Amino acid sequence: MNNLKYYLSLVERIFEEESFVAEPRELYEPIDYTLRLGGKRIRPTLLLAANALFGGNTDEVRGAALGIETFHNFTLLHDDLMDRSPLRRGQPTVYQKWDENTAVLSGDTMYALAWRYFLRQPSPRLQAILQCFCETGIEVCEGQQKDMNFERMTLEEVSLEDYRDMIRQKTAVLLAGALKIGALYANAPDDDIERLYEFGLHLGLAFQLQDDLLDGYGDTAVFGKKTGQDIRDNKKSYLPLLAMQIGNDSQRNELLTLFAAKDNMDEEEKVRRVMALYERMNLKSAVEEAIEKEFRTAVQCLDTIPADEALKLPLRELMETLAGRKK
Repeated sequence: MNNLKYYLSLVERIFEEESFVAEPRELYEPIDYTLRLGGKRIRPTLLLAANALFGGNTDEVRGAALGIETFHNFTLLHDDLMDRSPLRRGQPTVYQKWDENTAVLSGDTMYALAWRYFLRQPSPRLQAILQCFCETGIEVCEGQQKDMNFERMTLEEVSLEDYRDMIRQKTAVLLAGALKIGALYANAPDDDIERLYEFGLHLGLAFQLQDDLLDGYGDTAVFGKKTGQDIRDNKKSYLPLLAMQIGNDSQRNELLTLFAAKDNMDEEEKVRRVMALYERMNLKSAVEEAIEKEFRTAVQCLDTIPADEALKLPLRELMETLAGRKK
């Protein structure tokens, strides 16, 4: 029976065999560059595993796997431009390596290419598949806009519920959508598809909360970026929002003061003081508990699907891999 390693290697093979360069090369070379940078490839892996879970033929969803990952990378390409991020996966971002206009146009092309990949394989449920992809794309953009809105708001103005809704759209729905699309191609029962979708949502929420935790407590060598960046950027992530909810008046006021500090405080001193405040509040344990709750709920959703347990193995392995990311 195929395991997670099999599907990860299958995804890599699909991308190795696909050509992304065409004419004009000035348009397509940034696309090839973006899609060759690698990454975790979680979304196409989920799509393939979900398809196999319901007896599908993974050879028939290669285009969909390419499509979901192309769309994901399109969002990253534009995110990097909006966030002015100089690096992606340790390499210069497209707008830095080429220019801003190229990043916009190549990103737009990737979005169109994603649709074309989905149309490669006929399916009796193609309308439902494209509807899912369309709604997923809209929600991802809605989540991005909410995240941008938060940048203009204070910690007091953003609730934990607001944040969970934002990351559900910006991060979780794409994982859930990948699973749903894979299951639709396999013509799975609607009830099972919805259970799988819920599994993906909770998996995605856990994944994002874990990223938030790792920003403060991760090993830079393992995590791939400098810890404390969310604090430097005054980002309304799960950690400060939870701190605002569980802290006492003195702790909340201290956090508000630190997040309001800009040019009048050294960035590293700010990170040190915020992290010290988190330590006094035992915030790490509280966030880990929230992450574990999402993983438990995801397991419960997967358990309710009446499918061969051996076919669920890759999804359980992926969940365990994400849950075991080094702190």
